[in-house]
Amino acid sequence: MSGDLVAVWDVALSDGVHRIEFEHGTTTGKRVIYIDGKEAIRRDWMFKLVGKETFHVGGTNTKATINIDAVSGFTYEYTLEINGQSLKNYMENRSKVTSTWLLNLDGIDCRVVLEKDSMDIWCNGQKMETAGEFVDDGTETHFTLGDHDCFIKAMSSGKRRDGIIHTLLVDGMEISESE
Repeated sequence: MSGDLVAVWDVALSDGVHRIEFEHGTTTGKRVIYIDGKEAIRRDWMFKLVGKETFHVGGTNTKATINIDAVSGFTYEYTLEINGQSLKNYMENRSKVTSTWLLNLDGIDCRVVLEKDSMDIWCNGQKMETAGEFVDDGTETHFTLGDHDCFIKAMSSGKRRDGIIHTLLVDGMEISESE
């Protein structure tokens, strides 16, 4: 990367946390976007220094847009949108529609993400094969991590405001939620 790096964002998606880096050469008109250290888009000799760059991030192919706005003179502001929302709003909404657990299994750090709307489960960037089961007090979504039997239990909190509580159990032990 050159000295034109102007912005860096870390974006948590279901398949992992992705680093987005943006280079903007205001004298050359260059725009370069790196995702997780790999060059994703390069545009040289852009005569219009303001505008948008749209691209996709991660295994979930999530739409991202970098907005380039002139603030004053040769000063620019860079904002990142994810699925049409500011990064801040996206992350706030995401915490409502996903649950995330961080744990270490057999010396390997695991990031387990439940997408509450689809009940899809991701671990370290891989969508897991799951089997759903109805039980007396809710549902259990079963999957395996290595040699470990895991399931996410969904049950009513008994309070309308709190809704459904999701709990991850690995080999029968409850794991506390992160983030």
